[in-house]
Amino acid sequence: MKKINLINDTIDESDIASLTKWLSTNPRLTKGSMTIEFEREWSKWLGRKYSVFVNSGSSANLAMVYTLMLSKRLKNDKIIVPAVSWATTVAPIIQLGLKPILCECDKETLGLDIECFKSLIEKHKPAAVMIVHVLAFPSKMAEIIKICEENDVILIEDSCESIGSTYNNIKTGNFGVMSTFSFYYGHHISTIEGGMISTDDKTLYNLLLSVRSHGWDRDYDEQSQNTIRKNYNIDPFSSLFTFYVPGFNIRSTDLQAFIGINQIGKIDALSEKRCQNFQLYDSLIQNTFWKVKNLDCCFYSNFAYPVISPNKADIIKELRMNNVECRPLVCGNIGLQPFWKDIYGETNFEFANIIHNLGLYVPNHNNITRDDIILISKIINKHTHE
Repeated sequence: MKKINLINDTIDESDIASLTKWLSTNPRLTKGSMTIEFEREWSKWLGRKYSVFVNSGSSANLAMVYTLMLSKRLKNDKIIVPAVSWATTVAPIIQLGLKPILCECDKETLGLDIECFKSLIEKHKPAAVMIVHVLAFPSKMAEIIKICEENDVILIEDSCESIGSTYNNIKTGNFGVMSTFSFYYGHHISTIEGGMISTDDKTLYNLLLSVRSHGWDRDYDEQSQNTIRKNYNIDPFSSLFTFYVPGFNIRSTDLQAFIGINQIGKIDALSEKRCQNFQLYDSLIQNTFWKVKNLDCCFYSNFAYPVISPNKADIIKELRMNNVECRPLVCGNIGLQPFWKDIYGETNFEFANIIHNLGLYVPNHNNITRDDIILISKIINKHTHE
């Protein structure tokens, strides 16, 4: 029986052949010119001024939150995060000594619930919010941006699952003061492991460069180097090992950047395929318990198709019998995860808990066929349509 995989590697034979040819020239493999080119091409595709390539999407989130701290723009230590997100969306906030505040999940988009978001802002007066476009369904950005502007809340954006999605013709990753992306195996594009942080803010960009590499200024442009060295009275020789912030080493490699450069040209076609697959799922599935809202203002470069049903166990059993991979809907409610409960105690939300207990998702990628989607939809409908 054919196996229908949950994910699909976007690194194909032509990518491997191109990489092998490049490797035969004995190029530099650590971070160098290829990384710079990848960052430049990514920024061009996304439509932002600056990008910084790191070793994973999780490191991208860590660097983004840490850079926001170092910028001294946070008015306090409170950051709102989605209850339905990912462990390493929330973990950096905890690891860096900040205070995460969970927000209920929106029933239409799986993003932030707007009313809960408003009430949390009124109660906690947070400094920032990190949004997540879950499974590449854009959050309700018009409402979220308006609320942030009215309450002096900094918006940062985890777009790791949403490469290629748009909201009102604007690509996700263009709404926050900084945004992150993941190039993990099986994501929209892959550098095997890898992540990116993008921004239009030159000050934040320079901080990101320092945070990525030990805290030094080696990746700054010449003017920025001269300015910071003059401020601290650093001579050129000493600058080689002068550290301006307590940084990490979360660099990726030129080998992965080389792969990434070839991948960028595939994004639009892969996103279109994912959107077509989503629309087919949406037209076929008749889940009377819940379906994600198909909004006219959005283009969905859908990461995977979500299903929420009281008959979850039966759906999983029959999918597996038919050799179809599936998995929990992200990681459910973060407030019910052991790491959260051990620190803060159990945090419950009505819809996030439903997702935690009844949610799963099924495959969507460029190699899944129409027949595969029809089969999966029939199985889901068998257990959800009344």
